[in-house]
Amino acid sequence: MKKVTALLLVALMTVVMLSACGSNNSDNSKNTGNTGGKTSTNNSGTKASGDKIYIPIISKGFQHQFWQAVKAGAEKAATEFNVEITFEGPETEAQVDKQIEMLQAALDKKPSAIGFAALDSQASIPLLQKAKDAGIPVIAFDSGVDSDIPITTASTNNVAAAALAADKMAELIGGEGEIGVIVHDQTSVTGVDRRDGFVNRIKEKYPNIKIVDIQYGGGDHLKSTDLAKAMIQAHPNIKGFFGSNEGSAVGVINAVTELKKEGQITVIGFDSGKAQIDAIKSGVMAGAITQNPVGIGYETVKAAVEAIRGEKVESTIDTGFYYYDKSNIDSDEIKAVLYE
Repeated sequence: MKKVTALLLVALMTVVMLSACGSNNSDNSKNTGNTGGKTSTNNSGTKASGDKIYIPIISKGFQHQFWQAVKAGAEKAATEFNVEITFEGPETEAQVDKQIEMLQAALDKKPSAIGFAALDSQASIPLLQKAKDAGIPVIAFDSGVDSDIPITTASTNNVAAAALAADKMAELIGGEGEIGVIVHDQTSVTGVDRRDGFVNRIKEKYPNIKIVDIQYGGGDHLKSTDLAKAMIQAHPNIKGFFGSNEGSAVGVINAVTELKKEGQITVIGFDSGKAQIDAIKSGVMAGAITQNPVGIGYETVKAAVEAIRGEKVESTIDTGFYYYDKSNIDSDEIKAVLYE
């Protein structure tokens, strides 16, 4: 009996051990590829867990239709390349500190790449350096940064675009007279380039045109309205205005309308939006430069994906610009780059 009992115990222990081994093998098969809770990235830039790569896009703001069009382009690319994006910006283009906070919050999420349109081309550099040190590609868009940290910048050639605006202004006012300039800021690359592109072209080619004043309205149409009205009142012979972005141009339109100077002052704007489109059709505004905002958003995300995949990215991506007025505003070419 003792021998039988011993044999039974040995058999029972063997079954238990075999069962345990089978359980361990099952667990190991479930954990194949597990990296301790972390997801890894393969050569295509997609996460091994099947999750989409994440690219935060931080713009200068949301207050203008321009940024909504950029957002639409970014979302189009995100769908095409099967990546996840977020798109945000401060309430106004004067909130540099708010944008820096957004940049920090985005970096805290450890994204695969980041798109950034700097309100201040200097203030963001320390955080962008952190991104570079962490191996996170930075794609600048609309406005560049005074640094070689971004691997590319997707934007309009703002100097050339503003120079074209200056040529149109000179043509419309007969090559002589006083004009004013309302710029959205003097801290971003776009603000500086559009101001300098316009001012330098006037100085170089049109000696009989005098720029009586340059003011900065922060891209806010209400502030820009007050600045333009003050300029008109200080210089009653003023013949023209250049507004360097949507808010600046709309402010000038408002000032001209409120002071009943329609037809007396030539207004050249930048960007699009319903207010400018309506002003051109009504004759209050002579014309404007439009960018390709959908293209800017699309190219930003596309470049980010290419960088993540280790593909070559051009150092600059010129997204183009067009001059539009009453004569071509309804053409197919211009309609494709206008936004309301």
